Amino acid sequence: MSGLQGLGQENIWFDKSRYDEAERHFYEGMNGIPQTPQERDASAIMQDIAKARQNIQQSLAGSQNASKSEDQSELVSRLKSLELDNKNLHKVVDDLRAVLSKLESRMAVLEKSQAPAAKTVTVTKAAPVQKPKVEEHNGADDDDDDIDLFGSDEEDEEAERIKAERVKEYAQRKSKKPALIAKSSILLDVKPWDDETVMSKLEECVRSIQMDGLLWGASKLVPVGYGIKKLQINCVVEDDKVGTDILEEEITKFEDYVQSVDIAAFNKI
Repeated sequence: MSGLQGLGQENIWFDKSRYDEAERHFYEGMNGIPQTPQERDASAIMQDIAKARQNIQQSLAGSQNASKSEDQSELVSRLKSLELDNKNLHKVVDDLRAVLSKLESRMAVLEKSQAPAAKTVTVTKAAPVQKPKVEEHNGADDDDDDIDLFGSDEEDEEAERIKAERVKEYAQRKSKKPALIAKSSILLDVKPWDDETVMSKLEECVRSIQMDGLLWGASKLVPVGYGIKKLQINCVVEDDKVGTDILEEEITKFEDYVQSVDIAAFNKI
């Protein structure tokens, strides 16, 4: 089919003069003009050419009709699918309309049922207030004189006694609790005179200081410079019994070993 279409669209005709001559002879033979054998052959060729042209036109027309039929079939299928979708949409819309109508009917029924309930208002009667009865007493009744509205003195004495006992018990419980002792952790820097000072002897002298509320802890030697080391010693003291001034005074009494005493750190425990 493609070869015939190409032939139909061919614009170049190399043997046009021969075909024109043959066509001329053909029409002359049709009009009764005598023809030579050569002219008869040319007329036969012209007939063949005419048949070929007719066949080409028929083939081209068939191909166009086939393409048109294919396009039409595709269009028909698409139209059918659109019609089907349209039907489905109409069905969905109808279902929605049915649901909305049901809802509207239910709302109308509810509104009608609530309207009478709103109109009817229940009125409850208040219970009658009962007035307290006041009994009249004769002047001859002397029983009311025996009633003591404020209590007796004996009841006041009993309450005071119970209150005093509770205060006493609370004071006893509080006295049994151990008192909180305030303590502090002190880090002392004890510096010698020079590098020839015996640091072990210096530490021995410091630890020989004993007081109530004083507890010595760990110690170490810290280089200061030029071969001199200082004694850094920790101690725990009770604030009410031992102060920093007393410690410095007691340590500086060892004048042969101690040059000065500094407080490096002071923390409450």
